[in-house]
Amino acid sequence: MTVSDTAWKPAAPPPAPASTKSPRTSTRKFARTTHWRNVMWVLPAVLLLGVFAYLPLVQNLGFSFLKWDIYSGRQTFVGADNYVRMFNDPIFWKSLLNNTLYAIISIAFQVFGALILAAMIEGLRSQRWRGILRAVYFVPSAISLTVAGLLFYFIYEPEMGILNAALDFLGLGNFTQAWLGQENTAIFAIIAMSQWQGFGYCTLLFSVALQRIPSELYEAASIDGVGPFQRFFSISLPLVREMTGLMMIVTVSGAFQVFNEVMVMTSGGPNNSSQVLGTWLYRSGFVRNDFGYAAAVATAVFIITLVLAVIQLRISKKRRVQW
Repeated sequence: MTVSDTAWKPAAPPPAPASTKSPRTSTRKFARTTHWRNVMWVLPAVLLLGVFAYLPLVQNLGFSFLKWDIYSGRQTFVGADNYVRMFNDPIFWKSLLNNTLYAIISIAFQVFGALILAAMIEGLRSQRWRGILRAVYFVPSAISLTVAGLLFYFIYEPEMGILNAALDFLGLGNFTQAWLGQENTAIFAIIAMSQWQGFGYCTLLFSVALQRIPSELYEAASIDGVGPFQRFFSISLPLVREMTGLMMIVTVSGAFQVFNEVMVMTSGGPNNSSQVLGTWLYRSGFVRNDFGYAAAVATAVFIITLVLAVIQLRISKKRRVQW
């Protein structure tokens, strides 16, 4: 035995303990951290939405069960009396009918009419002319509703308005009338102004949707001898149905929330013939000092728009386009 054999040698260090954390545990911890981080990002928006959107809805529902004099501050619980009054109020039903007419005509012009016009514009070969026409049709949408309402108020003026002057010039003087001063024409004159103002915006959105359709589809159809009308109904119309559903929701919701143009042009007259739910709500609350009844009308508007939006969302979801 040599000295080197008997010399002291340090003991080998113990092996490091195996990690007790499995990859699955680390993944769960990362997912939990990411989840709470996402919650913190979303929380401010949720709080703002809750305070400024959902809380007022709940408060409005509570106000609808009160008789509320806003000037004296006196509140009296009346139960469902405001809703009973609303269902027995002929002006409420007249306003609802006008909103329904507004929605039907808006769907015809601002959805289907705008889609047809967008298809015609996108069918042009000249890129320059397509851009010019998009801009021309979009200009009215850049004008505020108040300004557009005043503009058409002067157009409809019976003595000096452009519309009656044009009818006289064309030899159609028998059709001249006070468009905003007669019960059977006032609401249709307002709806016509609204279509003019919103038509270009809808056309621009449909143009964007049509541009997303692959050009190869149109080229293949042209090679097969398919005409423009058949290409529209077989290619364009089915592939823009998502945008069509969105525009239906926006148009119908806007039709039941219309306010500015009616207030500027007629204030609901003559003889309440052009009242809509928004103007009748305003008149009930701020003119007649009946805020409980106005809250009941507001609740009805919310329920109508919510139900229509949910129905349209379900329909459009089933018809979603898969690219």
